[in-house]
Amino acid sequence: MKTLLGRRTRILAATTATAGLVLVAGCSSGGSESGKTTAKGVHLVKAGQLTTCTHLPYPPFQSEINGKVQGFDVSLIDLVAKNLGVKQQILDTPFENFKTGAFLNSGQCDLAAAGMTITAERKKNVDFSDPYFDATQAVLVDKKAGVNSLADVKAKGKKLGAQAQTTGEDYARSKGFDPVSFHSSDAVLNGLRTGQVQAVVIDYPVVRGWLKDKANADAFKVVDNLNTGEQYGFTVKKGNTALLAAVNKALKDAKADGTYKKLYEQWIGPYGASAASPSAS
Repeated sequence: MKTLLGRRTRILAATTATAGLVLVAGCSSGGSESGKTTAKGVHLVKAGQLTTCTHLPYPPFQSEINGKVQGFDVSLIDLVAKNLGVKQQILDTPFENFKTGAFLNSGQCDLAAAGMTITAERKKNVDFSDPYFDATQAVLVDKKAGVNSLADVKAKGKKLGAQAQTTGEDYARSKGFDPVSFHSSDAVLNGLRTGQVQAVVIDYPVVRGWLKDKANADAFKVVDNLNTGEQYGFTVKKGNTALLAAVNKALKDAKADGTYKKLYEQWIGPYGASAASPSAS
């Protein structure tokens, strides 16, 4: 996902607001935490809410639907907020900040949820939750392009697109491509639709949702499903062990009581054995 330096951040309400705020004044011996509020022992950057940084749109994980931000990530973080007795508030930000942890470090967000792959490089800047989703990359092509694999794209000299600053773009470059970069998943797919590129590498869940539209399915097809071993995780500021524990507990509980399965089927699709328990990263 590309960094949009000129883009203003937007604060958006999540779909679910939990009742009964449980907040007390923060008391900490560390100066960096002074003045903050806490909810059940977790420091929050703003009283009464769990502030989540994301990057829109990225369906089915987060996107605006009927004026509200909804999706798989949103629903999972709603569970964390509910456990803390607060409501979730979403801040739309450039994706580059997720890799650097900038908005976490500056105190603008408590955590980040953006369908972000856990990588060793990113772990240098942020702390990741337990994996909550196993992801694969898809190669989506224009049916008129006459290509049937990623190798075909190169052999036939077709243009390949990818979302900037993502592992999909990194994968394409590792295979010798110089992909056309787009700033969001929607922009990638629009680039394919308008003929700027003839093929794209993009996360498979995004493709699956896009192909539910008959017009898209009639014109485009998946020719490769690349198992790159990627897993998504939520992130917090390095050292924020209390919030990280709260996120991990919410994920564990949701998998144990069936809530995770219900949300997965609502937003992603059929729930198989591989979806049930993403391996520890």
